[in-house]
Formats: sequence, C-alpha cells, structure tokens
Amino acid sequence: MTSNTETGEVTGTKDKDYNLIWYVESCLNNALRLETYIRDAEREKDNEVVELFRKAQSDSRKGAELGKQLLRTRLG
Repeated sequence: MTSNTETGEVTGTKDKDYNLIWYVESCLNNALRLETYIRDAEREKDNEVVELFRKAQSDSRKGAELGKQLLRTRLG
C-alpha cells in the first residue's frame, strides 16, 4: 500500500487528520531543535544567526498553535 492509497484503513485516522497531526508534531520538533541551534549560535556570539533561529522558532511555535487549535475543533 502506498501513500497514494492510504485513506485511514491502516492507521485508523483519515489522511487529512493524520497530516494535521504530523504538521503539529513537526512544528514542535522544529522548535525544540532550534533551541539547540540558538544555544550554539549564542555560544559563538553570532547574534545574526541567533535572531534568525529565534524567528524561525517563533514561527514554528505559531504553526504548532494554529494546528493545535484546528485539531481541537475537528477532533475534540
């Protein structure tokens, strides 16, 4: 079975819901990963990179929050 034919029979979760769950998890994982990158850049005193990664981390948190809100309304 390929991803083109999975519609929830295997996972028990419709693709659109599974994709939304995946998106939230990916945003949260990215925010965590970026924390390490921020610390690395801070250690090297590279403020330009620190600010880039902080913005990216903020964007990831925002994406996760938007996704969680949507999940609440659809699955709650």
